[in-house]
Amino acid sequence: MAYINIIDEAHADGTLDRIYKASTARTGRVANILKVQSTNPAALQGCMNLYVASTVQDNEHLSRAQREMLATVVSKANDCYY
Repeated sequence: MAYINIIDEAHADGTLDRIYKASTARTGRVANILKVQSTNPAALQGCMNLYVASTVQDNEHLSRAQREMLATVVSKANDCYY
């Protein structure tokens, strides 16, 4: 099994701490997909920005439900359970 260094919530500061707190506010926890990127908070912030821009922010062409459905279909096609 592979081992990936992570920074847990107790040791997060700055950008990482803000991302972790926002995740906890949204979902009640910090998802592992965020933790595996925790050693590079700038890259993690970029991934979060892309996620928000592609699935959360208003879009004149697709509803939020349609964007979430596309994300689900792509995850399934990639054999990804989340």
